[in-house]
Amino acid sequence: MPEINTEDLDEQQVQLLAEMCILIDENDNRIGSDTKKNCHLNQNIDKGLLHRAFSVFLFNTENKLLLQQRSDAKITFPDCFTNTCCSHPLSNPLELEENNAIGIRRAAQRRLKAELGIPLEQVTPEELLYITRIHYKARSNGIWGEHEIDYILFVQKNVTLNPDPNEIKSYCYVTQEELRELLEKASRNEIKITPWFKLIAETFLFKWWDNLNNLKRFIEHDKIHRM
Repeated sequence: MPEINTEDLDEQQVQLLAEMCILIDENDNRIGSDTKKNCHLNQNIDKGLLHRAFSVFLFNTENKLLLQQRSDAKITFPDCFTNTCCSHPLSNPLELEENNAIGIRRAAQRRLKAELGIPLEQVTPEELLYITRIHYKARSNGIWGEHEIDYILFVQKNVTLNPDPNEIKSYCYVTQEELRELLEKASRNEIKITPWFKLIAETFLFKWWDNLNNLKRFIEHDKIHRM
């Protein structure tokens, strides 16, 4: 495999490329682990390399959704607007635990703190509702991309924010109407949004949003939506 030059990339983000992601087959069965770097190279994705991920949708008590704009330092999909938090569980005992996706939910709590500065006690793993999974693939540029089975997690709470500027360029709470306007801007290429957020917003998000007090009826733990 030719060596990928990372000299021009952000130093903090390059360090994160050494993290160990969880490798899975197309049915989300664990088959091993590999570095974040190898999991996000298009040359490996094209050979079928697939890893676990999660997407958190955090709403405040006014039913507004917290969005973030990924920083320019991010290696995949920099400067893109996306849902509250998107990342990967790591291949360690705490985050490998699969019972009711508790490992995934622990990873989400960790990344909510790392990216948005949300104190650990403000969003616990038990408060994150695991709804379903989506399987998608997307290129960020000629070198980097994503190929994930993405666990969708919802939570409604008022939280304290202190974002890491290396992770997040901006953030905002939006109403449904404001999100529709944002999606419309993205369709005109006036702003950029992440491909997974676009897929989720176009297929499921508004239905779930309308039912924040009754989300359990949408739980589909036995299904993986192929997108």
